[in-house]
Amino acid sequence: MKKNKTMIVVFLTPAVLLFLGIFLYPILKTILMSFFKIEGVTDAMNLWEFVGFENYAKLINTSLFQTACFNLFRIWFFGGLIVMSLSLLFAVILTSGIRGKKFFRAIIYMPNIVSAVALATMWLQYVYSPRFGLLKNFFSALHLDGLASTQWLDNEHKFMALLLAYCFGMVGYHMLIWLSGIERISPEYYEAATIDGANKMAQFRYMTLPLLKGVFKTNITMWSVSSVGFFVWSQLFSNVTADTQTITPYVYMYMQIFGGGNTVTERNSGLGAAIGVLLSLCVVLVFTVCNKAIKDDDLEF
Repeated sequence: MKKNKTMIVVFLTPAVLLFLGIFLYPILKTILMSFFKIEGVTDAMNLWEFVGFENYAKLINTSLFQTACFNLFRIWFFGGLIVMSLSLLFAVILTSGIRGKKFFRAIIYMPNIVSAVALATMWLQYVYSPRFGLLKNFFSALHLDGLASTQWLDNEHKFMALLLAYCFGMVGYHMLIWLSGIERISPEYYEAATIDGANKMAQFRYMTLPLLKGVFKTNITMWSVSSVGFFVWSQLFSNVTADTQTITPYVYMYMQIFGGGNTVTERNSGLGAAIGVLLSLCVVLVFTVCNKAIKDDDLEF
């Protein structure tokens, strides 16, 4: 027994040290930095100026940060509705017994293996282009001149154009998560339901959805994490750092740490750390609410 404990300690020690050094230490240091005013992210601790909760108070009262948070909420909520609905729809269709399942699954997932830069460039140059874009040609062919002449990248439509392009690239990833959950459901349940006279819609509503509660929580958590880290798309859709239509908290954090935009006159890595802490708390809050609101302890596969 003593020998087994020694072996456990020997094998666990490297993993624990790596966890402490790579994950726990940066987290604790970021939380600590959020209470200081720090000009450079690599400054020694003797150059830090303690400000307490001033960084958090400053963020709450800054209109640009409020706009960034509102944009993030719109991305998370409206984008989440689009992505979750489409990904679930595709997952249900692909598990319904259609032919070419592997081919369609690969096609839908393909945008996830393309870099965000290339994907955003495709949307900017070949979909939203006011000269020869796909949308312009499509609406022109339908003689919808009003829609064909729409400037999708102006301030009025830029956010929606950005959101749709981002959702297009995320559907395949979340579809695979839904697929993994649906494929775990025993076919015997559906056979029994069919014998009892339940149609496909009734089976989906009363069997598939309840048995996917755990998968739904996973999908919402992963979507929250990816939404919080929204940065590259925002930068590609606008060459103005502080564009109120595309700015997100992650972009604002970049501005505070590295400088950028006309609104940032001095760098403050402590303020950037405070933004990181707030974003992490948002993800934890979403995860906690999902676990409290959605319970699947009585369900079995």
